[in-house]
Amino acid sequence: MALFRLFLVALIAVLLAALAAVSWLGSPIGQPGRTLDLSIAPKTASQQVAQQVVQAGANVNPTLLYAWFRLSGQSRAIKAGSYELESDITPRRLLEKLVNGEQALRSVTVVEGWTFRQLRQALAQHPELRHDTAQWTDAAIMQALGRGGQAAEGRFFPDTYRFAKGSSDLAVLQTALAAMDEQLRLAWGGRAEANVLQSPDELLTLASIVEKETGAAADRGQVAAVFHNRLRIGMRLQTDPTVIYGLGERFDGNLRKADLQRDTPYNTYTRAGLPPTPIALPGKAALVAAARPDGSSALYFVAKGDGSSQFSTTLEEHNRAVNRYQRQP
Repeated sequence: MALFRLFLVALIAVLLAALAAVSWLGSPIGQPGRTLDLSIAPKTASQQVAQQVVQAGANVNPTLLYAWFRLSGQSRAIKAGSYELESDITPRRLLEKLVNGEQALRSVTVVEGWTFRQLRQALAQHPELRHDTAQWTDAAIMQALGRGGQAAEGRFFPDTYRFAKGSSDLAVLQTALAAMDEQLRLAWGGRAEANVLQSPDELLTLASIVEKETGAAADRGQVAAVFHNRLRIGMRLQTDPTVIYGLGERFDGNLRKADLQRDTPYNTYTRAGLPPTPIALPGKAALVAAARPDGSSALYFVAKGDGSSQFSTTLEEHNRAVNRYQRQP
């Protein structure tokens, strides 16, 4: 009888312990009204992870948390990264988050037509990136990305990029660089047979000009056709955005006649052919247009004032269009 009683007491104790464990696993350990930041470095031991959870501000016993990690059989599956611990997070949910690698993600949007300088400014101003390249030159960045000697302009694809909180700005640039490589490869592979461009680099440069010259998306293919036609006959591109790019920070918003006459490597009024590098970050549509321009014989276009352009085949037609859209009272 006494043995039975001892067994019963032991059984009740085990059941109570099990119930307490289940209750603990489902109880919030976060801070009410706060989200806690937890950063786990690669190869951090699970015991140290438990300590870091407490150091982040969680209301939990680190020994119990470590025991849960071990008993679950998943202590070695915890992934490094940057995490956010919600106020209602429980030990069970915490382990699930860490094992699944559900990191705190942020995003940055790279806009079509930006220059590389504008891209760097956007990354530098993002509060949740690690600004490793803040003091680097453009050349140093390209060297770190494995593209030493290559100009940075135009090499990063405009898109929205998601990253783990606290990631390096260099990692975002690496992703954008790879994305542009892929988009450029696809555009070059799908180029028209009559394309006058000699290399993917030339395609990238022309696409950047098309990006800056296009006001209405529907005109993109015709804008590209104008430049293809000019290149084909050896006519200068005479495009203002290249001149503006060449002026750099000296451009005050007003492009003067003297600027068009001042020779620089980017002045397509004084020099034939494409400029030495892209002048902006072209999007997918500009890349496709540069690779497969519309079937048009136009050599000129002028802004109509509503975002679209008027295209002309002859100089006489173009002058009439200029008088109509640019010189009207």
